[in-house]
Amino acid sequence: MDLKLRENCRYAIACPTSIGVRITPEDRMAVHNSTRFIMTSSSAETNVLNIASSLGRECLALTKFVKDSPIAAFLKAQLRARNIRYEGVEVEQGGPWGCRHQFNVADSGFGLRGPRVWNDRAGEVGRTLNAAEFDIPRIFGQEGVGILHLSGLIAAMSEETTACCLALAKAAKKYGTLVSFDLNYRASFWKGREAELREAFHQIASVADILVGNEEDFQLCLGFTGPEAGGKDLAAKIGSFKGMVSEVKAKYSNAKIFATTLRQVISANEHLWGALMLADDEWIVEEPRPIPVLDRIGGGDGFTGGVLYGVLNGWKPENCLQFGWASGVLAASSLNDYAEPADEKQIWDIYAGNARVQR
Repeated sequence: MDLKLRENCRYAIACPTSIGVRITPEDRMAVHNSTRFIMTSSSAETNVLNIASSLGRECLALTKFVKDSPIAAFLKAQLRARNIRYEGVEVEQGGPWGCRHQFNVADSGFGLRGPRVWNDRAGEVGRTLNAAEFDIPRIFGQEGVGILHLSGLIAAMSEETTACCLALAKAAKKYGTLVSFDLNYRASFWKGREAELREAFHQIASVADILVGNEEDFQLCLGFTGPEAGGKDLAAKIGSFKGMVSEVKAKYSNAKIFATTLRQVISANEHLWGALMLADDEWIVEEPRPIPVLDRIGGGDGFTGGVLYGVLNGWKPENCLQFGWASGVLAASSLNDYAEPADEKQIWDIYAGNARVQR
């Protein structure tokens, strides 16, 4: 695969992120009628890092904290437990109406009751991320980063985070770091900023080595018209995605990998799950198969994290896609919104369909 990783990097993957807490009911109950909840740390970007960090690779979250906040202390402890290093300035809360960390309240759904997610991000401290808050020459120049991962969520969160992601992407290229960009379109983040964000996403995509996104992401984030979406038919989705990416590749020739997941919801407990990748001018298709689902949130992040782990190891594109597919399945088998593999074998056993007990 035509991707050259920088040698002698301290950090396998780094990402800018605004991390917060995720609160989910026990036993797959709905939020509105639950009295007992589980709280974990959460962000789309650190969810991606979690594959490599769980498998022993040092990763770094570039973030921001509320000073003396017990929630910030909880988040730091969770990141340490997940083998993710962090750097970020601490700011005063500024009273009860000041800044804080986001709350993500979600349930997993059950059967034909679909999962629901409520994001409470008012006053979120991570909305003010600034690249100047990080020692870029030290992190990217002296210590070294293999891959900088950017998500469309953090890139679109605010004017400040958009500028931060642009600056980090440019710094990464300067220091020989690969750039991964998951477009991750969210309509609520784009409202009123469409022209500004489309230009910013274009600039990031122009330097990205790895682009992840579905048809809608490429259309809404980067302005492609492309073929009509494939609807619920996964075979149609595969065909239309291939057509779209041929256009994307012509415009963003720096990228060497284009990838997406394929998902069809049978119920909250069962999905058809597949994946696509274009690498080295060759299409690789992981045909959708039925998977059991405990909590669907984070499956896409697990997929991206698995693909990036394969890139870090210099694997063939086919193996990167397989590992990403199975990492997404692992995330969907957990009430956390991230995958936490015990070892590589656990991922490969998932891919092989081997759920036999291991003693």
